[in-house]
This record gives sequence, structure tokens and C-alpha cells, in this order.
Amino acid sequence: MRIILGSAGGLPGRTLAREIGVSLPTVQGWLDRYDEEGLAGLEDRSRPGRPRSTITPEVVRRTLEEKPPRGTHWSTRLMAECMGLHHSQMGRIWNAHGLKPHRVRYFKLSTDPRFVEKLRDVVGLAAGTGDRLLLRREELDPGHGPDPAGVAASRRDRRAP
Repeated sequence: MRIILGSAGGLPGRTLAREIGVSLPTVQGWLDRYDEEGLAGLEDRSRPGRPRSTITPEVVRRTLEEKPPRGTHWSTRLMAECMGLHHSQMGRIWNAHGLKPHRVRYFKLSTDPRFVEKLRDVVGLAAGTGDRLLLRREELDPGHGPDPAGVAASRRDRRAP
């Protein structure tokens, strides 16, 4: 519409293209459509190619509202498997909607089969120590190797001097 109004106001095609941020052939194409069809020529037309998928709203809803059948969060491959689509299509849908289920900022319960046992050990240690709790990572989870600083958490170090 800005092209038609600008042209009616006497602006040349090159100026319109530069001000609106489109190419000169785009300006000329819209002016030609308006000359041939009037206002009806400015309405949106169907485009060539495969029609847009109607599955997108369902993917977005499931990503935001449902938990995956296994694991703590959705992956493109897991969601694609559940929806019957290709994993690259999942990535495109998530990118288009700004979804990053792997970077959610809320607590997720661990899927570690020994999680409850480890949690009880840590809570048991913390309950009887007052303000002198000192935990080393290798004591909690030997599979990850030693903590470079040697200390994973210390209540005494976190207190203000």
C-alpha cells in the first residue's frame, strides 16, 4: 500500500524502493498489479510450493505443556519421533518460535537411578553440620572426576565477612 500511495504522491520508483527497503522490480511489480486489477490486486495471493504444515501449533503446545515419555526434556529427535516428523523439521519449528527446551530455567528431577540415594546422603551430611558443610564433588559423584578447586560447595565461604 505504501508503494501505491508513494507513487500516487509523485515519488519515482527508485526513491520508493530505497525508502521502503525493497528492490525496484518489486516496486514495479506491485504498481503493475494495481494498474491491472485495482485494489483487488493488492490482496495476498496463494504462493507456489508445498502448503504450510498445520502441525506447528501442536508441536509448540506439546513442547511447552507436556513432558517427554523418557528423559527430562524434549530433544528434536525425541519430539520428531513422537510427532511422526523429521528431526530437522522440529529444529526449524522450534527456531521459528524461539523454543529451546534444552535450556529451560526450572528444576527438573534427575533421571539418575541412584538420585534418591545420593540426595539422602547430601541432606544427611548437611543436617548435622550447622554452618561447617564442606562437600567435594568426587565424594558425591566419582564419575565426573575431581573438582578443579577441590570444593563444590561451602557454607562458610558464602557468608559475608
